Formats: sequence, C-alpha cells, structure tokens
Amino acid sequence: MISCTEFIPAYSEMFKFLQRCGGVEAVDSFWEYLADNFLDNLRDLVKEHGIRGCWMYWSHTLNEEAADFTMTIDDEAGEFEIIMHHCPSKGRLLELNHVEPYHDYCRHCDVIYARVLEPLGYSCTADMSECKQARCRFTVRKKDA
Repeated sequence: MISCTEFIPAYSEMFKFLQRCGGVEAVDSFWEYLADNFLDNLRDLVKEHGIRGCWMYWSHTLNEEAADFTMTIDDEAGEFEIIMHHCPSKGRLLELNHVEPYHDYCRHCDVIYARVLEPLGYSCTADMSECKQARCRFTVRKKDA
C-alpha cells in the first residue's frame, strides 16, 4: 500500500498548476473546498468537545504522520497550540532535489483549519516564518475567552 506521504510532491505540483491556471484564488478555492467537504472529523470534535476537540484531532493526525511537534492546551483560557518542530510534509518536499515545492505550500494549513474553526467561534493564528526549515506554530483561541 502506498503511504500518504508519497502524495505530498503531487499535492505541491497540483498547487502550482492551480495557481498557473487560476491564480492564488484557485489555490485558495481548492483549499476551501477541502475544508468544507473533508474536515467533518475536526468540525465534529470541536463542536462536541470545544477546544479539547483540537487536541483530540491533532493528537491523532500528527502522530499518524510521525510529525515532531509539541501541543499545549489551556481549557480555561480556551487556547490550543501546536509547535511543529519538523513537519513531515514540508520536510519531505525540502529533501527532494527534483521538485521545487509550491512557494506557499504551508499556507494550506492556515486556510483549511481557519475555515473550519472560525465559524465555530475560534480565531486561528499561523506563524509560518520558519516554513523553509519545516517548522511552524499554529494557535487556536476561543474568541470570547
């Protein structure tokens, strides 16, 4: 069986293709489509468990991807944070000599997850300043906290 990591270069190339055909708007539209149609598991966990649903979702997905990360949660403050020490997706792209990664590859996390979480009453902040080293920080806060 092929690993999901084998598709990462294909995703990167598809993002480049979408941008060539329709600009950044086409890329964002695709990411929004994914959020709207394939992230029900995150949406449902947060609806049922609040900010703890973020912890539940990413505990599963990031461990499944073998990411190097630290997560923190403050239920009382309504805050959840992921510090990605090494993203396996971006890390894989950076290791490839024959593929130039889509220049804004990491932004898909910000667009997708904000689209799911913001309508549920959360704000999302993505610090992508270290993406070229396969590192980032993603913070979710309850808007009324």
